[in-house]
Order: sequence, then structure tokens, then C-alpha cells
Amino acid sequence: MPLQRTQPVLASFPSEHLTIAAGVAIFHLATERVVLCYHTRDKYPFLPKGRRNANEDTSQAAEREGFEESGYRNRLLPLPLIHRQPDRDEGHEDFVTEPLWTQLLPVSRRTQYLLHWYIAETVPKSVEEEYGRMYRDKEDLKPYKPPAPFPKGQTIEARIEEDWEVRDGDGSRQMYEPVRHDGTGVDEEEALYESSLVSIEEARRRLGKSSAMDIIEKAIEYIQYRKRMELGTADPPTRDANLGYWE
Repeated sequence: MPLQRTQPVLASFPSEHLTIAAGVAIFHLATERVVLCYHTRDKYPFLPKGRRNANEDTSQAAEREGFEESGYRNRLLPLPLIHRQPDRDEGHEDFVTEPLWTQLLPVSRRTQYLLHWYIAETVPKSVEEEYGRMYRDKEDLKPYKPPAPFPKGQTIEARIEEDWEVRDGDGSRQMYEPVRHDGTGVDEEEALYESSLVSIEEARRRLGKSSAMDIIEKAIEYIQYRKRMELGTADPPTRDANLGYWE
């Protein structure tokens, strides 16, 4: 079902009846594609998501679940989200890695599933090569080793430029294709997942009117907003400029 904003609710759950989870939409910025997973047995497409581990930061859980379920190494993408969190002591930041959307989904009559959705990007070739040097065996990557965060101060345009590679010999350029790692699933269920980078149009065709597609569309809006801010054609978002913020 498509995402719909609902009225605030009053509820409380003890730890044994609350499951906290994180999901992620992973983009290859240079080609405007998004990672889409597919369940080969049950025949449906989806965005990667799953429960966070005990004592794990929820944002890191989003990256980890994205990697385990899709095979694409990823890192959260700071975006000019409108949010209600206070600024850090270091001061205001226009670009944040807060959840884009949060869902409350019932697991049973007694248990609640709290799902935070984040936005991420595939990592550049230099990050993949660094992993190859540091962790030569898959077992070296356990427990999960998160990549370095998106460089502070780097623009989307500069990040896209990183993915253009110069061919040896003739000096022409080709686009770097993000690596999809095999065997990253952690159980028999995840071994049934396939994934690929698809165009936004293909994602719309396969996902239809769904919460997953709504998350992708919302993420695209914020990615484009950040690009305009970096070009100087859009102002940073302000809470007071958004109708309904204080409602």
C-alpha cells in the first residue's frame, strides 16, 4: 500500500513486545538507479530492511541490512530533510541522515514493529578497493564493518564525478558499475534474494503504488533538492517555511 501520513498515536510497549528495524533505499547517483531486491520463491520485489541488532545504532543497521539483503555496499546519504530533531552542539547542519519515513507495523496482537527508512548511496570504487586490501576473506568482515560516511563538504556533482573512470590507452571515460557481492545473506531465507540496480521507471513498473515506491520518490525529491542547494538555486529548508510543521 502507498504511504500515508497518519495521526499521532499514544501507545507503549515493553521491550519483549517491540521490534525495532531499519530499511534503506540505495541509489547509484551517477546513473539515477536504485537497488531493488526480489524474493525468488515468493515472487515479489522489495527494498532491503530488517531488525537492528541489540546495541546497534539504527542508522548502521540500515546500511548493514542493505548490504546483507542486496549485496551492495552502501553508506547513508546526507540530505536536506525536514525533521524535528534538535541540532547537535556543533551547530545546525543542512544535510542530515535522519530517517526519511517511519512505519508502525503490527507483528501480532501484542507486538509492534517500528521500521525506520533511510536513504543511502552505493560506495565509490576507492571504498571497495580499500575493503579488498583490508579484508581479504569474507570471515574478516564479520561482524559487519561499516564504510566511512559520505564525506562532509563533498557535493553530489563531485561524488558523481568519482564514478567516471578513465580507460587505459585512449583516455576515454566509462561509468563505474557498483559491485554486487554474492553470498551476503545471513540465513536460508536471504539466500533466496536477488538484487540489481534498476532505473526509476523500472522501479515504478515493478513496485507500482506501494510504500517502497513512495519512499524512493520522496528520496529523489530530496536528492534533487540537495543538488539545487549546491548549485545555489535553492535555499536550505527551514522549519517555519513548511506549513504544518508545528501542527
